[in-house]
Amino acid sequence: MPTLAATKNSPLIMTTEEAIERFREIYAAVRNEIGRVMVGQDAIVDGTLTAILGGGHVLLEGVPGLGKTLLVRTLSEVLELSFSRIQFTPDLMPADILGTNLVMEGPDGRRSFEFQKGPVFAHLVLADEINRATPKTQSAMLEAMQEKQVTAGGANRPLPKPFFVLATQNPIDQEGTYPLPEAQLDRFFFKLIVGYPTRAEMTEVLNRTTEGEKVTPTKVLDGPGLIALQQLVRDVPIASHVKDYAVRLVLATHPKTETAAPITNQYLRFGSSPRGAQVLTLAGKVRALTQGRFNVSFDDIAAVAPATLRHRLIPNFEAEAEAITTDLIISQILKDVPRDAGVLA
Repeated sequence: MPTLAATKNSPLIMTTEEAIERFREIYAAVRNEIGRVMVGQDAIVDGTLTAILGGGHVLLEGVPGLGKTLLVRTLSEVLELSFSRIQFTPDLMPADILGTNLVMEGPDGRRSFEFQKGPVFAHLVLADEINRATPKTQSAMLEAMQEKQVTAGGANRPLPKPFFVLATQNPIDQEGTYPLPEAQLDRFFFKLIVGYPTRAEMTEVLNRTTEGEKVTPTKVLDGPGLIALQQLVRDVPIASHVKDYAVRLVLATHPKTETAAPITNQYLRFGSSPRGAQVLTLAGKVRALTQGRFNVSFDDIAAVAPATLRHRLIPNFEAEAEAITTDLIISQILKDVPRDAGVLA
């Protein structure tokens, strides 16, 4: 029987149906509070919440001024989580992120080393313009994102639970930037592309930002409640043939193999790691719950495939020369890979 936080601080044991309904109520409440501050960008909000409920990190890519930072700040307020912003610049050092040992003098005059925690020690970390830091500094985030701990000051130090990194990067103005290495990209649950607002949305942005008072969102969920939701996500069952579909989608991205899709062999150098299949499964579970189901369908897996795989595929020179995007490749793979391939031998 699933366990789900009924209120911000009070856990309650529920039936499966009650747990699903409670999940949907909390999800809707969080979206509603974000919507009081953010205008539009529904797909980005849903994608970010899906990643957080799946226990992963998000990479937001878009030109300046589209509300990426505002989304992260609003999310920290709605979820009642500690928030920290790191502005990535070329002169940023790993110790500026992780922390360092400082010499402290006690009341008796004796001196000792004391670890001063860096800004990464927060529930929700905004890595703003992460691709502007050097590879040495970017690598400081690898252990934090994967192991939920950092090694600093001669010791392993656990990070707060829950822990999420929401990173932003600008696809233009690439001078002086350092592209994220594949190992770090793979640690992001989703990569979300933030687009321009519509005419109506831009008008509403002007109404909210140039008239009236600033809206303060209401806190909906705390850390323990969020962890309870994440556990419910993992409890959602997935049939073996649906799980196999997620596996086959990932295998279809591996060029020069028996399972490769035709477009893969033509346009990809490398495909997704096994982490891609893990994310497809978890994100599919979140989507199922938001639609009131306690099981994962083929449609759930297909719907989350672009955000899951777009940053895990490495195009070859031919793809770059012909302006073939990873989203186009994923779209074709979804058409080529049959949904039900029968029972595994």
